[in-house]
Amino acid sequence: MPTHVPAFTIGVEEEYQIIDPLTRALSSSAGHLVPQLQATLGERAQFEIHLSQIEIATSVCHSLAELRQELLYLRNSVIAIAHQEGLLIAAAGTHPFSTWHDQQFTPQSRYISLEQNYQQLAREQSIFGCHVHVGIDDRELTLQTLNRVRNWVSTLIALSANSPFWQGADTGYASYRTEIWRRWPLAGLPATFASPVEFEELVQTVVATGMVEDASKIYWDVRPSLYYPTLELRAMDVTLTIDEAVMMAGLVRALVRTCYEQTLADEPFPVMRPELMNIAHWFAARYGLSDRLINVATMHAIPASEQVANLLAFVRPALEANGDWYEIVQLVECQLMQGNGAMRQRAIYNRTGNLEDVVDCAVEETMHGSLVTQVP
Repeated sequence: MPTHVPAFTIGVEEEYQIIDPLTRALSSSAGHLVPQLQATLGERAQFEIHLSQIEIATSVCHSLAELRQELLYLRNSVIAIAHQEGLLIAAAGTHPFSTWHDQQFTPQSRYISLEQNYQQLAREQSIFGCHVHVGIDDRELTLQTLNRVRNWVSTLIALSANSPFWQGADTGYASYRTEIWRRWPLAGLPATFASPVEFEELVQTVVATGMVEDASKIYWDVRPSLYYPTLELRAMDVTLTIDEAVMMAGLVRALVRTCYEQTLADEPFPVMRPELMNIAHWFAARYGLSDRLINVATMHAIPASEQVANLLAFVRPALEANGDWYEIVQLVECQLMQGNGAMRQRAIYNRTGNLEDVVDCAVEETMHGSLVTQVP
């Protein structure tokens, strides 16, 4: 057992769309933007698989207030540099109408290898996510915490859902990015792990197939980080606003802390079959907050707001211990009232019938809370 309580530090990675302000389509301009950003942000700004994407990563944060300031600074920096180049930035899980075959691969060995290995899957990987890291410095406890966290991942997908459109069509899904991503052979939820030995043996077996070089290429929705002493949740769409990003990070941090503490207390928890977990994830991707979600403990479909309330009740002691309860409750209530990003995007389209208006809405909401107010 650990001799100290983890700090449950948090770090967030977000992937952004680069937008041409004239056409509202994706613009393959990361080759111009990322070097400028790295001159001031260092490794907190990175390339992604396509040149129409930019990834940012916060520093290690100890509070939601610190995280909010980091995200404000990083989003502002990306938006400001983009504006200098006559471009816009949007934070949404998919672009409403840009097609995958118009996207250019980033000319780096990592991404060239991905295209060579995965072919069409990699070519269609024009999606934008959010990853949250929570600090735990004990690998065995990290894996035991993972076993419990996986039961709530579908609820997190529903709250963050922000990708209803794909290739110019309404997909009918709240998070179509989730469905695009789940096609990859090493994506989705992992099974539970009995020990670090079992985890390492699985990783070694996967690596031995030649599919990947190391555990960093295993893209599960929740996984122990290869490089940091963290548990990483990777299942969420990037959200339109900083408020939503902070909400998701606060919920993930509290969820990890709750599951960690229940592990120490050896409290029982339901271990569900992968087939049933896939159903829960499909419901979350399909409906988001607009209809029903699966309560994994009972496998009953219940109103989304009820399942979100279940999550809040489950993590409330951890939220209170982190000093985040009132802020997160307020943000979640706002999300339920105004709708997640998918619902807000769809509302714009239903009102105007124009996907360019949806892009404009995404750009505007992405700037919410940013110091940048002028667009090119």
